[in-house]
Amino acid sequence: MLRKLLPKKSEFFALFSRHAALAVEGAQLLAALFTDLRKVEEQALRIREVEHQADDVCQQTMELLHSSFITPIERSAIHDISSRLDDIMDHIEATAQKLWLYEVAVTTPEAPDMSQHLLRATQAVKSTVDALSDLRDANRIRALCSEVKAVEKENDRLLRRATARLFQQEQDPKTLIKWMQIYDNMEDAVDRCEDVANVVEGVVLENA
Repeated sequence: MLRKLLPKKSEFFALFSRHAALAVEGAQLLAALFTDLRKVEEQALRIREVEHQADDVCQQTMELLHSSFITPIERSAIHDISSRLDDIMDHIEATAQKLWLYEVAVTTPEAPDMSQHLLRATQAVKSTVDALSDLRDANRIRALCSEVKAVEKENDRLLRRATARLFQQEQDPKTLIKWMQIYDNMEDAVDRCEDVANVVEGVVLENA
């Protein structure tokens, strides 16, 4: 009976890795969407499918967490990592939905670059959670967390420039509002990547 309450150490980390891989896939699809907005409906629906898969992984993680007597890292950290990974995919999906529902036909100059920042951030998150299974390599994990944060800072700078240009040059209030919401969703997705890195850093500190 007790054996059933003791998950294999790798189970949670495998779920983190799968969850992060789905975030990378979603970010790749979103970046591709910004290169050809003629396929917005098709891509938005594909991204929604990936988001549903991410929801399933999150649910599996929570079920495993609630059924496990002992966990490889703090229960709160497992919950936070899984939740923030799910948030990344939620914001990616929300961005795609807005592009579709708002019938956006022409991108801004900065949006494709923002989508590339998001892709880089998710890739760095994937490397970070993959490394989490070996807490003995704390220096490498911290370095990977720093990569996530570096992308977030770079995206913040781009967002400020994009927002300033939008307010200076966009004459249509509806278009301005649409793009501000799209920017907000992409920024939130990158911010959630940083949140994952922050939680992982906390785990490393607790296990040092």
